[in-house]
Amino acid sequence: MTSIKTPSTERPTPPDSTPTAALHSGTNDLRALVLNNLRQSGIYVALVVIVALFAVLTDGVLLSPGNITNIVLQYSYILVLAIGMVILIIGGHIDLSVGSVVALTGAVSAVLVIQQGHPWWIGVVAALVVGVAVGAWHGFWVAYAGIPAFIVTLAGMLLFRGLTLRVLDNISLSPFPSEYQQVAAGFLNGLLGGEGFDAFTLLIGAIAVAGYAVSGFRTRVARIRYQQPVESFPLFVARVVLVGAVLMYFAWQLAHARGLPIVLIILAVLVLVYGLLTRRTVFGRQVYAIGGNLSAAALSGVKVRTVNFWMFVNMGFLAAVAGVIYSSRSNGAQPAAGNMFELDAIAAAFIGGAAVTGGVGTVVGAMVGGLIMAVMSNGMQLMGIDQSTQSVVKGLVLLVAVAFDVYNKRRAGTSR
Repeated sequence: MTSIKTPSTERPTPPDSTPTAALHSGTNDLRALVLNNLRQSGIYVALVVIVALFAVLTDGVLLSPGNITNIVLQYSYILVLAIGMVILIIGGHIDLSVGSVVALTGAVSAVLVIQQGHPWWIGVVAALVVGVAVGAWHGFWVAYAGIPAFIVTLAGMLLFRGLTLRVLDNISLSPFPSEYQQVAAGFLNGLLGGEGFDAFTLLIGAIAVAGYAVSGFRTRVARIRYQQPVESFPLFVARVVLVGAVLMYFAWQLAHARGLPIVLIILAVLVLVYGLLTRRTVFGRQVYAIGGNLSAAALSGVKVRTVNFWMFVNMGFLAAVAGVIYSSRSNGAQPAAGNMFELDAIAAAFIGGAAVTGGVGTVVGAMVGGLIMAVMSNGMQLMGIDQSTQSVVKGLVLLVAVAFDVYNKRRAGTSR
């Protein structure tokens, strides 16, 4: 006998139609928003707390106009290295040779400019060419020979340190001409006048604040268009006002010191260019895809070898830029230049939110991570803390940052 099923007259209630369910859904959305932004927001909070702590411990010296200028000049080359390093880490690689490349490019520039008397710009161009060649060397062995980046760049660290000693013949070269020194020690001031301060620096600061606000608003609109969770509008405005106040305070302090450092302009241009490169270009998306899931990226048509090759070429280029800045800052080239720079760049990337397994990270986050390292180093130096203790503190901060990344991944895995 065949049973006949009669249609039910009861209408199922949609799961989200009740006020309680809607409230629960809104709470989940808010929680997801908070969790998704905890990593990045936590970095900013950590930077503010560290700055405030050392400002108190140094009796305000940390935030004095002269010291803020010194922080920019002393740690700019680490921030340049951090840009290239975070892109490599996002792609699932690492480079242990950047410190040696900084030394080698500075040495090549010094030999051409100081020893052989070529114009200063010849030294800069030669350093950049050497950096790109080094990056191509690493990229070939990693992308096309299939050797892990850790091994290739570890060998490069030894190889290029040895070449530095050969190029310099185990001696230091100095000084560079004044034009070369302007790269890392020059300032733009007096262009718009200002009594007791530099008005041009304040104008640049105001333009930076306006750019940040417009970029943030466009990002917010795009997220709403794709129905992604965003913070409330009053909270967005509060964030823009807070960041704008910090930027203008920073510009005000620089304006009351020596004006706008040329190296800060170089760094700002690099941050803008690479921020757009990683977020708005096909190459940037491919880097994230390779670091997130190599097999899926290859199956989706990404030319993995080509992307890997150019990632290392880019790292070599940025290491050369850092080499020029460092040699300009130190007004010479030394065989031991760049020692341990790779560890500072790697620490900046990881503290700034890059994931150990790849696929996660931002250029801005690496900059914040680098600033955290710079403020800690500068603050401890002002307090007279010895170098051994500074290394211990930096190591602990790096360990905590990576542990936080691992904890977030485990929590995300268990919540699914």
